[in-house]
Amino acid sequence: MFPRLTPVVKNLLLINILIFFADFAFFNMGLSHWLGLRYVLAETFIPIQFVTYMFLHGSMIHLFSNMFALFIFGPLLEQFWGPKRFLIFYMVCGIGSGVLYSATNFVELRKMQNETNDYLTAPAPEKFSDYIAEHGTIGQMNGRYLNLYSMAASIEDGLYKHPNDYELVAESKKVVLAVYDFISNKPMVGASGAIFGILMAFGMLFPNTVLMLLFPPIPIKAKYFVTFYGLFELYAGLQRDPGDNVAHFAHIGGMLVAFILLRIWRKDTRRFY
Repeated sequence: MFPRLTPVVKNLLLINILIFFADFAFFNMGLSHWLGLRYVLAETFIPIQFVTYMFLHGSMIHLFSNMFALFIFGPLLEQFWGPKRFLIFYMVCGIGSGVLYSATNFVELRKMQNETNDYLTAPAPEKFSDYIAEHGTIGQMNGRYLNLYSMAASIEDGLYKHPNDYELVAESKKVVLAVYDFISNKPMVGASGAIFGILMAFGMLFPNTVLMLLFPPIPIKAKYFVTFYGLFELYAGLQRDPGDNVAHFAHIGGMLVAFILLRIWRKDTRRFY
């Protein structure tokens, strides 16, 4: 049985869906390029991106998963708090999520920048192997986004055999720069931070409400679902898998901000079933 759609949830659904299809229909608009959350030291970063990024999505699956969670969990929270407080909660969780993501991204990219400069100054086969293993092989060359795995593997093998080959060293530098430029200029988009805040609030306010999972189809109490999900996000964020394109620390940021807000709004943190 689906929840009754409430005004703020309905408007958030409409705004996110309309922006997604507008961006899809007019791809040259490049909304993600300008309004996605950028690295804070990037030339394209502007503070308003802490707000705009949460209304953009990278794919239909990304949009559907976030909007489905908003549709399921949002109405009950809006009925409990009222439209104004629910909207404040949603926005603060989304912005706070972006701030935490930017902080962790700043630390990681500063480290990556140092590693990039170190390799460009003193290239070596071992450094190239370590760099590719840690940061992956997706990059942009000649204006096109490429999976550089086969190119990197070939260069890596050649460097170990001929570490002083000028052309191989030059190619390896191009790959390293392509990977760095791609990662440092990749915008974050999506309402996931705000959505994870909603999940956290639901788990804290309605801890013993039984949810039926889709995969696998088993019942689980909200408090356990939120705890397991949060621990998974923390684990995935710390793993830093180069092939993982999910901003796990943004999700954790949304949950953390939600927890803090609920502690501030202490009088409203009674448990319901």
